Amino acid sequence: MVAFVQHALGVATAVLVYVVVRRWKPWVGVLAAAPVLLDAYQIELEHLLVSDTLFMFLITLAVWLGIGPLGWRRALIIGVALAAATLTRTIGLPLIAVFGFFLFRYGGLKTVAIMLAGALLPIAAYAGWFYATYHRTGLVGSNGVFLYVRTMTFADCAVMRPPPDVAVLCDPRPPGERPPPQFYAWDPESPLVKLPGITFSQENDALAQRFALLAIKSQPVEYASSLVAELSRTFVLGRPIYPDPEVYAHYEFPARTPPPPQRYVATVGAELAEEYERGPIATQVIEPYAAWIRAYQDVAALPGTLVLIVLLIPPIAAATRFRRQPTDSRWGLPYALAWALLVVPVATAVFDYRYVLPAVPLACLAAARSLTPRHKIRT
Repeated sequence: MVAFVQHALGVATAVLVYVVVRRWKPWVGVLAAAPVLLDAYQIELEHLLVSDTLFMFLITLAVWLGIGPLGWRRALIIGVALAAATLTRTIGLPLIAVFGFFLFRYGGLKTVAIMLAGALLPIAAYAGWFYATYHRTGLVGSNGVFLYVRTMTFADCAVMRPPPDVAVLCDPRPPGERPPPQFYAWDPESPLVKLPGITFSQENDALAQRFALLAIKSQPVEYASSLVAELSRTFVLGRPIYPDPEVYAHYEFPARTPPPPQRYVATVGAELAEEYERGPIATQVIEPYAAWIRAYQDVAALPGTLVLIVLLIPPIAAATRFRRQPTDSRWGLPYALAWALLVVPVATAVFDYRYVLPAVPLACLAAARSLTPRHKIRT
């Protein structure tokens, strides 16, 4: 049922993109919607029990509403959609600020106030429940852990000079000889995982956050350089194995039933899922259909370099006045959101191939709208 609903959400996302563009030239709308419909990795993502497909649909829905004529009802629905997206993936929280900036330009202060009320009230209610339940401030209990993971690509304790309680998280190896960042959240040999208690306890998360903030403060240039290096993985032509074969394999349609998960948190989840289902939960590989989709995945994938080209279209169109008529000015909202969805994960956690996919429909929408003559824009 989850896979079925997520496939429907993927189709709905493509429909939203197409509807926004089709009044100019339907074939451009088809091109803009094609990646979310046809990219085999998008289809594979919709098979997984992860939050990205629902998140992608909610953000695209909010954008569709935001680039049309704005009234108080639309502003309120946009806010509720952003709240739902944020409670699906916390990366949605900074996107509210992006929406606020553009809605102020499009609709004024009243529109922004209504949108913020629709977004922040549900989030505040959830934060209150989270605090009452877990006695922790925030929406999740892993901000510090993943920021620590992020800084381990460059953190040098000889430069940072952390206090003794924080120094237990140091890795004496030079950054160039360290494993991928994800190692530091999951591997039993990670300094963080070795600490008493579970990795995501309040004490361990707070300690990891102190380490990470000290690393960023002590080495801002190295942090910026590592951010650019991680972000550049988005735009490579191929799809190199990263961060390791186990994670990489999650995004490939398998030829045989995958082995049980090896990481501690995943093994606990698998045990609970089997208890809930009262039976096995392993992926079933049914031939010949599985072979067809594997063959399709070998050829029908959006190259990262093409994602970069799509992202370059709006600024080039704006700089060169691509058409004689004035073009639509509201491409800025999906364009800024696409970049935010690519940058924020690598700035606060790690690069992951699945984090790229929700940004693609927004990038395609922005590119198409940036080429659309203004008199052709209708809702």
